[in-house]
Amino acid sequence: MALQALHSSGVAFRKILSHFPEELSLAFAYGSGVYRQAGPSSDQKNAMLDFVFTVDDPIAWHSENLKKNWSHYSFLKVLGPKMITSVQDNYGAGVYYNPLIMCDGRLIKYGVISTSILIEDLLNWNNLYIAGRLQKPVKIIAMNENVILRSALDKNLKSAVTAAFLMLPESFSEEDLFIEIAGLSYSGDFRMVIGEDKTKVLNIVLPNMAHFRELYSSILQENPQVVYKTQQGRLEIDKSPEGQFTQLMTLPKTLQQRINHIMDPPGKNRDVEETLLQLAHDPDCGDVVRLGLSAIVRPSSIRQSTKGIFTAGLKNSVIYSSLKLHKMWKGWLRKTS
Repeated sequence: MALQALHSSGVAFRKILSHFPEELSLAFAYGSGVYRQAGPSSDQKNAMLDFVFTVDDPIAWHSENLKKNWSHYSFLKVLGPKMITSVQDNYGAGVYYNPLIMCDGRLIKYGVISTSILIEDLLNWNNLYIAGRLQKPVKIIAMNENVILRSALDKNLKSAVTAAFLMLPESFSEEDLFIEIAGLSYSGDFRMVIGEDKTKVLNIVLPNMAHFRELYSSILQENPQVVYKTQQGRLEIDKSPEGQFTQLMTLPKTLQQRINHIMDPPGKNRDVEETLLQLAHDPDCGDVVRLGLSAIVRPSSIRQSTKGIFTAGLKNSVIYSSLKLHKMWKGWLRKTS
């Protein structure tokens, strides 16, 4: 099962976790502070550590965390855990971030998301925000025995492979596949224009090929539509209309709906299956899938970043944004020097 490849243990991560309430269905660390990246994020020792905490009862969790870590929150803390949870669940991508926190001598950022909202995102790609993080290698620090969550995590990886297949040619390399997968959640993300290094996806994938291979190898070997030549690191997929229709029909629901909206002329009101059947015969099928991804990611990333001004506070938002711009500037200087 692909999910097993996500598991990892680390005393340093667990020590940081001990500063927070224990009621977590899932906790993972991700980003350049966890997995080495090329380019401006290569300084792993001093990189900020990024965490996501998944909780069954956000109100209870924030209530406890406010007692433990009052200083982590912006002015919203005075409104109490119910308001914090309302902001978390109902705005942006369903996640509440506290950035620029010093914990055990490391600068960290942590996001809190409801278990039910994460499961919906993993299955349907409503926002492709935390689901997108989980399509790349992460370090699982804690996880309970929630069978539905575990199944959704696995389904998210399979969906990522299917979406990437639709945007790739008949024959391609492992590197091509993993670059396509890592880029899914950046499709249309406005932060890739403002503040993020343009080579971010390459910088994530190239130093971490072995981690991507570990995460996806069993899915690729079990997929009946792909020939996976592991020794050569090459793959071949079925690009016939029948093959593409099968892939399109297994895409997450929200992506199917976005594709239907893109292809459906005004007043036609075709159902999704009819649209996908037409798209399966279209030589521009991959481009339409990419547009569908952008239609999910772009508004989600804008809403979440806007929400960050309130959840992080204005001062922290300015500092955090300046760090992102500094990283982008360093990346540009490297390329021009």
